[in-house]
Amino acid sequence: MTVVYIDELFLLNLTVNYLLLLSAGKLAGERLRRLWLGAGAALGGLYAAAVCFPGMGFLLHPLCKLAVGVAMLLLAYGRSPRLLRVSLVFFGVSAAFGGGVFAIALLGGRGLTLKNGIFYSGMDLRLILLSAAGCYTLLTLVFRRGAVHTPRELRTAVVRLGERTVSLVTLVDTGHTLTDPVSGRMVLVAEGRKLEDLFPPGSGPDPWALTHPVEGMEKLSQGALGRRLRLLPYRAVGVECGFLLAVRADSVRVGGEELGDLLVALSPTPVSDGGNCTALIGAL
Repeated sequence: MTVVYIDELFLLNLTVNYLLLLSAGKLAGERLRRLWLGAGAALGGLYAAAVCFPGMGFLLHPLCKLAVGVAMLLLAYGRSPRLLRVSLVFFGVSAAFGGGVFAIALLGGRGLTLKNGIFYSGMDLRLILLSAAGCYTLLTLVFRRGAVHTPRELRTAVVRLGERTVSLVTLVDTGHTLTDPVSGRMVLVAEGRKLEDLFPPGSGPDPWALTHPVEGMEKLSQGALGRRLRLLPYRAVGVECGFLLAVRADSVRVGGEELGDLLVALSPTPVSDGGNCTALIGAL
């Protein structure tokens, strides 16, 4: 008879689920909210522990497993406009990890086992935690290395508004297709907080205006920037339609290329989880 320790089962599945959610977010280029990742992983750990109690066998039904997986994703990434993409990556990473564990078991490894979608190990709890820490370090190094862009992709953008200028590390992204709906020209998307020095004191949009672009536009339209401000509609995965507050710059130069008076959209959130760039622009 196999003896299962509920606390070890919960902790192991919490750790594995956290690493899977973390890996999916890094691969999908998603912003990571560690507390919500932990909440999603804890839900998976509670599910694994609940299955072991008498009368809870119905939880092993595929629909129940799918529902728990979706609930984990909603907790971890429910606020993301790219929820569908990160969900597909998560299920792909989970399948790959489960396949790896199954392959190790076929080769005679007994450190970690997978049954009915639940991970269990007969190893000492301290060894499990040390192994998890090692896996996290390895994943961090691998994904950090994979997330580094080549010098040709990262360029310096200089945005000028009047006599004020701001320099931004900009990723030239071929998948970035946001354009000015009037002129059809490309749009530079930058972190709003990185453009604070572009505006005279007290005249620029504050964090509230960035997260509430329609109301922010009404509030700022009477100020010095009124004629420069625009509401820029956009679509993204998981977002039917949204708006970004944008300002018409006097000039934008990316690398050595002068692009003229482009619209600069002000993102209320970071454009890169790793912080290696603070702005995005389409292929030049």
